[in-house]
Amino acid sequence: MAMNSILNPDDIKKTLDVFKAVDSFDHKRFFEMVGLKVKSADDVKKAFHILDADNSGFIEEEELKCVLKHFATDGRDLTDKETKAFLQAADKDGDGKIGAEEFAALVRE
Repeated sequence: MAMNSILNPDDIKKTLDVFKAVDSFDHKRFFEMVGLKVKSADDVKKAFHILDADNSGFIEEEELKCVLKHFATDGRDLTDKETKAFLQAADKDGDGKIGAEEFAALVRE
């Protein structure tokens, strides 16, 4: 399954263009602009499973680094600074990875 089956491809492209510059990623703005924030809990769960590339049940730091590429193949990698900030914002239990509930809560912020 691809993100464009959940989200509008035009919204994805416009959003990725906004965050094209290095160190410009902001998860709150990103989820709002791409349209994920207003999607159903089921759609947010589908997005989580797409981002959980290794099917471990968690989004780990390496998967977070590539998060924009899951929205479009020409998405850039997040910088280490962006990745760590994203992880810190979502990882409420401090285990170093993002579970499905943590992801859903982050999207809804």
